Amino acid sequence: MSIREALPEDAAALAAVHVRSWRAAYRGLVPAPYLDALDVDERAGVWRSRLTAADRPSVLVATGDDGRIAAFSCFRPWPDREFAPGSTAELAALYALPEVWGAGVGRALMSATTEALVAAGFRTAALWVFAGNARGRRFYEAAGWRPDGTAAREETGGRVLEELRYRRDLLS
Repeated sequence: MSIREALPEDAAALAAVHVRSWRAAYRGLVPAPYLDALDVDERAGVWRSRLTAADRPSVLVATGDDGRIAAFSCFRPWPDREFAPGSTAELAALYALPEVWGAGVGRALMSATTEALVAAGFRTAALWVFAGNARGRRFYEAAGWRPDGTAAREETGGRVLEELRYRRDLLS
């Protein structure tokens, strides 16, 4: 496995990982019709736009020995002024193909992402995770992330879901 920065030509592979991960991780949490309607081609267009934007987020991909993308992460500066400008990043995504869950790919990608966050000058990072996503919450907690007491409600696929904000000090 290797980890590298994503390129615009990775958009379709990112979209495939994104959709397959959502369908597996959120089945039973997010309504099935919403998950079934996720469109890889539509997501590829979104990722292509993100990867070619002037203010593009940082996106890392983990590839297998065959060079195919098995997982990716995406981070950017925290989007509002709640934290000191430039000090906190948002880990906006970390998704892996279901067949690599538990194989260490996510842990390796999280480690590389943490290194990239520090190299980019961030001191802390935050992320949102569905409260009902027990697997994801265990993964983040094992990597040193903790809920900070902030919660939000978001409608996804016609269902209102609670999201918890997790934070991590990157320098400790």
